[in-house]
Amino acid sequence: MKYGFVKVAAATPIIRVSDCKKNTDAIIAQIKEANIEGAALVNFPELCITGYTCSDLFLQQTLLKTAESSVYRIIEETKNLDIISVVGVPVAFREALYNCAAVIFKGKLLALVPKANIPNYSEFYEARHYTSGKNTDFEIEYAGRKTVLSDKVLFQNKNMSDFTLGVEICEDLWVAESPSIALAKSGATVICNPSTSDDTIGKAEYRRSLVRMQSGKLCCAYIYTDSGFGESTTDTVYSAQNIICENASLLSESERFTTGITYADIDVQKLMGERRRMSTFCYDNENVRRIYFDMPLTDTKLSRKFEQTPFVPSAKDDLSRRCKEIITMQATGLATRLAHTGIKNVVLGLSGGLDSTLALIVCVHAFDMLGIDRKNIHTVTMPCFGTTKRTKSNAEKLAEAYNVSFEEINITAAVRQHFIDIKHDESVTDITYENSQARERTKILMNLSNKYGGLVIGTGDLSELALGWATYNGDHMSMYAVNVSIPKTLVRYLTAYEAEISDGELKTVLLDVLDTPVSPELLPPDKNGEIAQKTEDVVGPYELHDFFLYYFVRFGFTPSKIYYLARHSFAGKYNNDTIKKWLVTFLKRFFSQQFKRSCLPDGPKVGSVTLSPRSDWRMPSDASVRIWLDELENQ
Repeated sequence: MKYGFVKVAAATPIIRVSDCKKNTDAIIAQIKEANIEGAALVNFPELCITGYTCSDLFLQQTLLKTAESSVYRIIEETKNLDIISVVGVPVAFREALYNCAAVIFKGKLLALVPKANIPNYSEFYEARHYTSGKNTDFEIEYAGRKTVLSDKVLFQNKNMSDFTLGVEICEDLWVAESPSIALAKSGATVICNPSTSDDTIGKAEYRRSLVRMQSGKLCCAYIYTDSGFGESTTDTVYSAQNIICENASLLSESERFTTGITYADIDVQKLMGERRRMSTFCYDNENVRRIYFDMPLTDTKLSRKFEQTPFVPSAKDDLSRRCKEIITMQATGLATRLAHTGIKNVVLGLSGGLDSTLALIVCVHAFDMLGIDRKNIHTVTMPCFGTTKRTKSNAEKLAEAYNVSFEEINITAAVRQHFIDIKHDESVTDITYENSQARERTKILMNLSNKYGGLVIGTGDLSELALGWATYNGDHMSMYAVNVSIPKTLVRYLTAYEAEISDGELKTVLLDVLDTPVSPELLPPDKNGEIAQKTEDVVGPYELHDFFLYYFVRFGFTPSKIYYLARHSFAGKYNNDTIKKWLVTFLKRFFSQQFKRSCLPDGPKVGSVTLSPRSDWRMPSDASVRIWLDELENQ
């Protein structure tokens, strides 16, 4: 459970209706199996000790007493295991019968949680036997233990309070006021639902959507366990559709009409972080019992995958759809700005690199939306000391293929004159040498925008903003920055998507742009005329930095947790020392370069991670990175 990861399990045993001994054998076996697999929590179906479909047998003392003895046996035979078991059982107390979940840990019956909403419609007639457990709160003795029977109870790990469990049962999920709402508002990050939900045509899709949305609404993990083989099929069939979701994401689902155990790794730290970000998630300290359990923080062997490119969908169909959507959002943002201002011209520095290519793609789509002549897109290439024939040629070909205006302004003489003015030795290829070129280009773009009555379109991307890899008052500045929330790894996929839907010369040149090394081209080419200055040689691989950025900004993870996840995701590609080296670089640059982000031009937000000082990221430029570096170093 280190770093907030908790392995959980949804277990459906093969049962026999009313055969408590057989069912208990199967339950104990699955608890032990889940424990061996490293699960900290296992959830079983509703009334699985007896079977859900016992009907009037639930009124038989023999069945109820045997069920209680079965709970005792489960407690005794799992008392040395560090795993919480949530097991469905009928419980008789005083004059009532309750449909309960027994919550068991290390030889203790932590509580009996009764079902609050008792269905009595269609194929369900539970009210014939069961009493609603709503607002119950009794201290009772059951299965040889003193415990509580309560529908308002939370189970919290003493060693990690973010792991707090609540329980609701089957129908409780399907009603308007689910008990899980109050449980989550009182602090539950994990909800277990022991269920017996019969199958009818189309119900599986609805059930899945219901679990996903409940986990999303409550910003929690939701473990839904369904009954399966062995329940009576007199009138109904059960498919054992076990579902584990986390904040609306489906982590794991069993194959229907099978039995066994479904696992998933949930991240309770992430869930708590999400709740803290949401000003609308209000904690409500209702009158709930908190029962504490002492589970040690051990390493969780992760089976969960963390994609190397978290900004990019892994499925090709999703990727194509997402790329189309993102480009449309970027183009709509620009089109709206143009329509609002009445401006019908834009000016764009076209280098032949990835970022400026994507900016041109966005401009073309925006102009097509508005029905404006593409010739009003004024692209400019401004070669200087580091420009290669390849990028310059690609800039020309792109402009021609898209049928936009194009001009070349060589800035070499102007930059040399500037060196003379500031008394800089041209042979010293330092930061002054580089940034003088970037600022000269921006000056030209700004002045051309006055000439054409247009907006200067920014080309810089989100990854460059995170690292401060931009020249202040150079390429850092524009009048509308269309790529401002697009990370470098996604820029590549968006450009590739445009190439995929294009043909002829346009497709050819876009593919060559994709094959060109990322570079600001501010230093002279090598002796073969190829790009010598490669960005990733200096700041590190963008795929690592985008990974760091996503988990640092989106979830507020600690550097040590980000390092842990990166080692897990990039194993075999980068060694641990390399990952740590570039993570330190990321942290230092992210903090030191905030002043550039504090004065960003407008640009469209398209994803959950942006660094706009007006909306998503507010940070003082003077903040110290020290405690983040210390936290990483101490691991």
